[in-house]
Amino acid sequence: MTTKDVESRPQEEAALWKRYFKKRDAPSRDAIILRYVPLVHYVLGRLGFSPALGPEYEDLAGQGLLGLIDAVDRYDPSHGTQFSTYATLRIRGQMLDALRAQDWLTRAARRRARQVQGAYAELWSVLHRAPSDDELARHLNLTDDDLRQALMDAGRVMVSLDTLSHGDDGDDSLHELLADEAQPDPAEQLDEHDLRRQLSSVLRDLPEREQQVLAMYYHEQLTMKEIGAVLDLSESRVCQLHARAVLNMRAAMGANVKDRRVPRSRHTARDDAALPAEPTARQGGMVHV
Repeated sequence: MTTKDVESRPQEEAALWKRYFKKRDAPSRDAIILRYVPLVHYVLGRLGFSPALGPEYEDLAGQGLLGLIDAVDRYDPSHGTQFSTYATLRIRGQMLDALRAQDWLTRAARRRARQVQGAYAELWSVLHRAPSDDELARHLNLTDDDLRQALMDAGRVMVSLDTLSHGDDGDDSLHELLADEAQPDPAEQLDEHDLRRQLSSVLRDLPEREQQVLAMYYHEQLTMKEIGAVLDLSESRVCQLHARAVLNMRAAMGANVKDRRVPRSRHTARDDAALPAEPTARQGGMVHV
């Protein structure tokens, strides 16, 4: 199920919204909500949650439904955004708010997740490349099983690439921080160009399997379960790969920022231009955020 699946009949869709905007009656509103309920389960799948969680899944689905209802009540087509796009953001935001409020990870699990995130940053600053699982396990003094669990925990803490470069706790969202400017700002365009260049370099440095997971998750909009079916992997393994890829990206981008802050008083602009680009890199879901 994707956002396109619920908008497969545009004429019927348009008629439903037209009737609702004209009458603002409960039957039309309920019909729209029921039509878009699959979006709730789609977002859950994108965040790496499956019905196997049982009551926890149902609780999150209930929160998602609240987000959907709120989206129906607030939707304004004059903004030029498709409802499915707007509703997906509202549903996802409602779920993440609920997860943060519940703090459903144990203290030990959250501590492990932070340790893994810090280890990636430390190893990147030393190795200037993505650390292997063995290097990460030795650095953290963890067994292979403990490392896999820590990566799963990290994937739950950091569910999206929206939080790639904002804040130490990863709670800020690019959707909430990007300004809607009528005219492009040259400085912002340069920053965006530089960010795209770094991200491209990061992606090229990732192992092929991690690149595949990111491409299917962020570009093809597949859920963790669907990615596992394509790659013949378990859903938990896909979550681990996703978490590892995102942690690598955060560490690499952070290392690049620190490098740019180092004063180079003895270098001329020409010297800087001749320096090679630093290597950069990019587990539900959550970016995945």
